[in-house]
Amino acid sequence: MRNRARQRWLDTAALGLTAVWLAAAPDAQAQATAEACAGKVPEVRVIVQPMPATGHLDTIKGEFEAKWQTKVEIVQYGENDRRSRSRLDASSGAGAYQVYYIDEANVAEFAASKWVLPLLDYLPKDYDYEGFLDARKAVAQWNGTPYFAPITGGGDMMIYRKDVFAEKGIAPPKTLDELKQAIAALHSPPEMYGWTARARRGSGMNVWRWTPFFRAEGGQWFQDGEASFNSEAAVKATETYKDLFQFAPPGATTNTWSEVVESFRAGQVAVIVESDPLALWMEDPEKSRVVGKVGFAPPPEPLPSAGYAHGLALSASGNPDDCSKLVSADFIGWATSSEMEHRRFEAGLFADFARKSSLEDPIFKEKVPAEYIQALAGTSPRTSLLIYDGPEWPEIGDFLGLVLEEVLTGTRDDIQLSLDEAAEYANDIMRRSQRQ
Repeated sequence: MRNRARQRWLDTAALGLTAVWLAAAPDAQAQATAEACAGKVPEVRVIVQPMPATGHLDTIKGEFEAKWQTKVEIVQYGENDRRSRSRLDASSGAGAYQVYYIDEANVAEFAASKWVLPLLDYLPKDYDYEGFLDARKAVAQWNGTPYFAPITGGGDMMIYRKDVFAEKGIAPPKTLDELKQAIAALHSPPEMYGWTARARRGSGMNVWRWTPFFRAEGGQWFQDGEASFNSEAAVKATETYKDLFQFAPPGATTNTWSEVVESFRAGQVAVIVESDPLALWMEDPEKSRVVGKVGFAPPPEPLPSAGYAHGLALSASGNPDDCSKLVSADFIGWATSSEMEHRRFEAGLFADFARKSSLEDPIFKEKVPAEYIQALAGTSPRTSLLIYDGPEWPEIGDFLGLVLEEVLTGTRDDIQLSLDEAAEYANDIMRRSQRQ
């Protein structure tokens, strides 16, 4: 059935791109048609970060290029670099990219600044936006308007070495205190380190993983109009987070999520708490030494689960005419379709999914560990967007990330004073924003 659907897609392209591809919003349809736009958009440039889903797109983009008689260039950068480069392109109006890869950390900024277009004004209806998982859709919007089509997302999961826990007779921790005790008990360097986590500066790096500790202590971002992430709760969370790094591999205080993944699947680390799609990377037989030895569970209480989604958005400056909007929107729909998720499963890529249909996909259910699916179900009720969701967040979060990195590396030794500085910086940002 899936292969026949794929062939119909290709047959339609070959027959002249007829009106079956015109399920876009009425205004967009009135301005541009597939027949008129085929061959009129020389290039669709897409800025992304390296993920299984984006890598897969690069291998099959020829199908889309043939359909629209265009060239697709998928440009990959690391997460922090991707955010800064897309922000520069959008804010300057350069328009070097037609499609942005954006996420929960910058959707408000891009939408409020009108750097991206309201997605449903252009996304073909055949691609079924409502078919995305509700939690992904909730993150992909700002002020009730969707701005990107999710390609991946999720919450948090505790990922641990079942064999190592069993050898030591330690049960998987269900509370934060139990987690601390297990980390200390399993720490036996250089053969095994108890724990590691993101520590590199950035709103989506160390701040992202620090935030569940902060919120678990009852911390709030703002109270009575003032930044409050210098509270007693924030100080305690920072102390806990910093203390755990004594059980991490050397150099871990500048980790990105990539280093966290690699150290775990190299067999160096006993337990991590990370975004749940990364959990399935540990079961990659080509890259992981711990396949079949990995356990999955919800984060220990009272840690909440940091909900997120990443996806593709339509650049305002990169799509100045109707044909460009139509072709770029069709690329977004194609790249994030239920058919595309199934094709990734066929290719053995299971970490990136965003659609309801994927949870019932026979290949997904057959290949993904049942324990992982159970952990997803247990994590879901505790998952929400934990960061501040205003357009000022990238600037506030990135400065907080700088401060936290300096605390973790020992450049700063006064946690309270450091967080006071970050909070005052945030207050200045908010006051400036209100004056604009």
